[in-house]
Parts: sequence; C-alpha cells; structure tokens
Amino acid sequence: MRRSIPVVAATLGLTLTLAACSGSAEPAADTTAGSGEDTLTIWVDETRQDAVAEAAKAFEAETDLKVELVLKNYGDIQADFIAQVPTGKGPDITVGGHDWLGAFLQNGVVAPVELGDKTEEFIATSTEAFSQDGQVYGVPYAVENIALIRNTALAATAPTTWDEAIAAGQAAGTRYPILVQTGVEGDPYTYYPLQTSFGAPVFAQNADGSYTDELTLGGEAGVAYATWLQAQGAAGVLSTDITYDIAVEAFSNGESPFIIGGPWMIESFEGLDLAIDPIPSAGGQPAEMFAGVQGFYVSAQSDNALLANDFLVNYIATTDAQVTLAEAGNRPPALLSAAEKFADDAIMTGFAAVGATAAPMPSIPAMNSVWEFWGVTEANIISGAAAPADAWNKMVSDIEGAISK
Repeated sequence: MRRSIPVVAATLGLTLTLAACSGSAEPAADTTAGSGEDTLTIWVDETRQDAVAEAAKAFEAETDLKVELVLKNYGDIQADFIAQVPTGKGPDITVGGHDWLGAFLQNGVVAPVELGDKTEEFIATSTEAFSQDGQVYGVPYAVENIALIRNTALAATAPTTWDEAIAAGQAAGTRYPILVQTGVEGDPYTYYPLQTSFGAPVFAQNADGSYTDELTLGGEAGVAYATWLQAQGAAGVLSTDITYDIAVEAFSNGESPFIIGGPWMIESFEGLDLAIDPIPSAGGQPAEMFAGVQGFYVSAQSDNALLANDFLVNYIATTDAQVTLAEAGNRPPALLSAAEKFADDAIMTGFAAVGATAAPMPSIPAMNSVWEFWGVTEANIISGAAAPADAWNKMVSDIEGAISK
C-alpha cells in the first residue's frame, strides 16, 4: 500500500520539487501550471516518482526544456488538482486514476490528449477508461484489478464456484476458508465480482462500453445477492471483523488458502507459492470485477498543453517507460509492447489474464452517489443488522435520490 515518506531533496538532471507527503500537509505553494513556457510541472506520487524522472531526463536531453516534478501524497492529488487548476495553479500534468475523470470533467480541470495512431498500441480497456464522449482525457500506463490469490501449498487447484472454494478451504483445515476484506463500512469494490455473478452490475452500459446513470444493481438479482450475503455472514464465512490488514496478515500466516485482492497485496506474501485465479462465481454468472486504470492527465489551464501532450505520448507511452512504471507499481502495463515484457512473470500475467474481461470502474459523476450507501449496506446485511431485501431496496432508493439531486 502507499506509504508516507519524509520530504527530501534530490537532483536527477532535472529540478525536483518535493511537497510534503503526509495527508495533513499543505500542497506545495508554488506549483503554477505554466511556470514557464520552457518548463513542464508534473505532480507525481512516491511510487511513480523515479519512473517519471527517468522519462523526464530523456525529454530534457532531447528538447532542451525543463521538467519540474512535485512529489505529492496520492490521496491528496485529486482534491488538490480540482482546487488549484481553476485558480491558475497546479501542474501541467498529474498522475491519477481513471475513476477521477468524472469529477475532473465536472469541474472543467482536464484537457483531452491526442494519442493518434498510438491508441491501438494500448490495451483497449485502458483507453476506454479514460474516454468520455469520444475524447480521450488521459494517457494510461497501468491496469489493475483484483483476483483470487491462492496459496498453492494449501489448495492445489483453482475453484470455479464459491461453494467449491469454501469446500476447499474447509478441507485445508485453516482458520478461514476464504478471506474477503470487509470491515464495518463494507468494501463494495472487493465484493463487486461476487455481486455481478448474480447479474447485478452497478450501472447499465452503452454498446461502446460507456456507462449511463441507470442503476442496475437492484431488482430480483440485487435482492438475491443481498440474501446470499446474509447467509454467508450467518455461516461465518464473511465477516465485518475482517479488515484489510487482518485479511492480509491471516493469509500471509497461512490461515487461509484463498484471499480476494489485488497486486498491491503481493509484497506482503513473500515466501508463499502463489497462483492468481479468476474469482469464483457465487451467483452462477461470471464474476466480473472492476478494472482500475492509472495514467496521466493534462491540466485544462496548462500554458504548455502541446508540450505536455508530447511528453506523455512520446516519453511516457513508450515500452521502456511503461515497463519501469509497471515494475514500480507492480501492475500490468497498459501498453501492449510493455506487457509482453512480463510474459514470464506469473503473478503479473495472472492478474492481467483475470482482468481481461473486467469492466472499467465507472467514472461518471453519478458514481459518487453510490459509494456512500453501497458498502455500509453490504456490511449491515453481512452482520445481520439489516434484513437483506429491505436494506438493499432502500439502498437503491437512496442512491437514486442522491443521483437526481
């Protein structure tokens, strides 16, 4: 997971300005977009810093222009970008997730990027995730998704259904048959493939894969999923006591053969022989998870938009740069030529294979109205604090009301 680090100064052949990384720190004071026509300002986080610095060195050497990196806490970037860009401050480029796009467009803070023929060189899901109304607003570099992580010493084969997974977990004689992080506020991102296996995706999609704001997580399919959640909670298979940290520690200690999670967990499982498998279906339909895409945005107020686009297309969207970014973040690259470099990496290719049919997490503004009600409803049903059908139907009604405001 991301960690805060102290502010340090470094010189890498370019000017590197470091902002404080703790969540309580103020944003860097002098990060005006367009700090000079011959300077690009880029916001990066700790994970991406070195990889972007390498690309920036090449850009500087070939253009005689300067790149200024500002180190930010990833959790602060979205809000700071929205706050600073309209005032003329902020960077020319920022790192960010594709699911920020809706809020960025709503606030008018990002500009389209021109990938041209390079569009076809990316995994289709990655460019689709950064697209809205026929425009691409980000240059992707990594695709991430969750999967079933299996300890092969405790389970020799991959289960295809939830019931098979539970049976295999019980046969292993471990404390937990399967681990799914939940907590008292729920975790709808992690639970989403279980929900979709009942045929209850969150929003309807158009033919091109873009989302509408029509909710589809209700009805009989949604109630069936909610009823299943309560049964699993009553059986002790799912529990709000299982937080992320508890789940990761238990799996690393060999207390379960299975955990549902993403590549960010892998470094905690050193010494275990792992396999990455599809998430087993609980409801009989395919378990489709969200795909999260990481990339870079260009500020709508940048005085250097053409330079920013050139840097992203010709220095970030390259095999070498995307391989370096993938190694830093432990996520499969978005660029096809870079993804090929990891053909012998069973973990990375495993996550990529599982995520091949994943749907991009909705980035439409309506998605912001979903999170508030979704997770806590799941948690209350699992814990037995709420009746499944009533709680789920009320959740749908509450979300619809929030979207319509």
